[in-house]
Amino acid sequence: MIWLLFALMFGTMMIGVPILLSIALVGYVGIAVVPDLVLPMFAQKMFVQLDSFTLLALPYFILAGALMSASGMSQQLVDFSRVLVGHLRAGLAHASIVASMIFAGVSGSSTADASAIASIVIPTMKKEGYNAGFAAALIATSGTIGAIIPPSMIMVVYGSIAQVSIGGLFLGGIIPGVLVGLFLMATVKVYTYLPDYPELRVIHGKFNLRAVLRSLREVWTALMGPVIIIGGILSGIFTATEAGAIACLYALIIGLVVSRKLKWRDLPGILVEAAVMTTMVSGVIAVAGASGWLLGYLEFNEGVVKFTLSLSQDKTTILLILAVVMIVLGTFVDSLAVLLVFAPAAIQLSRTYGIDPFQMGLVMVMCNQIGSVSPPTAPLLFITTSIAQTTYAEVNRHVWWFMLAETLVMLMVIYVPGLASWIPHYFGF
Repeated sequence: MIWLLFALMFGTMMIGVPILLSIALVGYVGIAVVPDLVLPMFAQKMFVQLDSFTLLALPYFILAGALMSASGMSQQLVDFSRVLVGHLRAGLAHASIVASMIFAGVSGSSTADASAIASIVIPTMKKEGYNAGFAAALIATSGTIGAIIPPSMIMVVYGSIAQVSIGGLFLGGIIPGVLVGLFLMATVKVYTYLPDYPELRVIHGKFNLRAVLRSLREVWTALMGPVIIIGGILSGIFTATEAGAIACLYALIIGLVVSRKLKWRDLPGILVEAAVMTTMVSGVIAVAGASGWLLGYLEFNEGVVKFTLSLSQDKTTILLILAVVMIVLGTFVDSLAVLLVFAPAAIQLSRTYGIDPFQMGLVMVMCNQIGSVSPPTAPLLFITTSIAQTTYAEVNRHVWWFMLAETLVMLMVIYVPGLASWIPHYFGF
């Protein structure tokens, strides 16, 4: 029964049925065919899944990201990053990674990160002779940092389903997110030694401290956003959910009063855009909650635990098996669906094996993001390929080395739990 439901879900996704409808179809059909269940339970379980204080953070962070993008913060961050690391070989490539890391602390979304940075940096990269496929692959992969460095909408979704502290997950993403950025920069460094990429060996000037200080005067408002969000959570001034509302207020003040790039007439469009995105994500979460309850009723989680027990009882091996399964599935179907389906089973595994919940959460989130750049179903690659105006095949040719860099960081999180759990536990989460 369970495997037939999975076959139905993954099969419908592979033929192009939207993720929301695929998951909903599985839950609806499953409840309909189980004799002891009645169809109204599907709607009831959807409501229960959304009836969560934790999920209130979702619309706030979506709106905050939209307001900050409209306020011109992404352009400021790119300019600051160029001043900071633009003097290195492949300086523009390094600057795009640094900008993605900083913007991640503002947007909370890998999609917003990749699209905002790509629209600014890729045209400049192409003018300077960068290979369009290389540029698109790099920006797409560095965009995944948007879901790892706090705040993160994916962490809000995972935390609400797995009942794990959102604030703790946010803090757990700091070290892995920074490591992903550093490993991507190291990969770019390797590219500078390859003969086929002479444009990456060009050096534009020297490091200028005065220029950095001048740029700080322009970008300090953008840099203060992550500081306020994370600082407020750490100090206990507000919760992770309340941090979303604070981020919205801060973005609104900066856009209307400080930078003045945000106009009152822009707000209706921004609010509608944020509402549409919130509705889409909430719909997926609702049907995933109902379908997840059905899988739990059919003892799917217990089955996963028993199966893994038959393979190994080592925590590290269990995490490796889970990561491989998620990444492989993520190459064929939507990676968000894989995360939502496996989240209840993952938390059951963490409790059974004594795996730190923040380590498990970060592994799940990183697998989700690796899946978002894994061909053929790679939404971030589609975004940057369109902006770069190149072929999908050309981008695929370059993305594998950047994916390897992120995978290495994920393996580090698996083998060194403290990378994801030390900061949350230090602050009492």
